[in-house]
Amino acid sequence: MRCPFCAHPESKVVDSRPSDEGASIRRRRECLECHKRFTTYETMESLPLVVVKKDGSRQTFDKNKVLNGMLRACEKRPVPFSKLEEIADEIEQALQNAMDREIPTAKIGELVMERLKNVDEVAYVRFASVYRQFKDISTFMSELSKLLEEK
Repeated sequence: MRCPFCAHPESKVVDSRPSDEGASIRRRRECLECHKRFTTYETMESLPLVVVKKDGSRQTFDKNKVLNGMLRACEKRPVPFSKLEEIADEIEQALQNAMDREIPTAKIGELVMERLKNVDEVAYVRFASVYRQFKDISTFMSELSKLLEEK
């Protein structure tokens, strides 16, 4: 690590501690040449996830879009916001852990529905009705009957 004061290429770590709730490491360093101290932060590199939409267009993954979709599905339902944030974090982590950098929207939608089904069935049906674009009452009823069969 180059010293920001004299540009000497070597320094020693004086102190090291977690920062940002464990997301990075804060290191206090001392230059071996001029003996001035400076701080560096070490963070894990994360590759951006790209979402492939139905029309073939691509955009970067945005966890807030997933969260907003779940919020609309859970409107006026007894689902705490913290639970929805937890689900959004789980989905993002699952996508990061998969080695694919390009994820189709269908996969994201399935992950959301899978988790909403366990949290609130009404929210699950609401999300599924928008996500799967139910055209008529029969497709809606078939999804409901699948849900009832699982119980």
